[in-house]
Amino acid sequence: MGSRASIQLQEAELNEIQSETGFAFRMYDLDGDDKISKDELLSVLHMMVGANISEEQLGSIADRTISEADTDGDNQISFEEFVQAMERVDVEQKMSIRFLH
Repeated sequence: MGSRASIQLQEAELNEIQSETGFAFRMYDLDGDDKISKDELLSVLHMMVGANISEEQLGSIADRTISEADTDGDNQISFEEFVQAMERVDVEQKMSIRFLH
């Protein structure tokens, strides 16, 4: 019985993570085409940082983000690519926290 409850809890946690990831993806996918373009990424970055970072720096951040996340070479980030990128970030953050302690 405990095993079944554990599996249900894991499924609930997975559903919550997928829901949160989907919500985050939709925040960047401004036109709703299920892809995040460089222009969409730049628009969100502008909203987040305002005038605190130069256009050149924002463009560089957007270019680097797309090049790191885009695995199929279409210069956009699909939901699947977004999920993979978020998983890498999570692993990197966990590793950096371990090394700091």
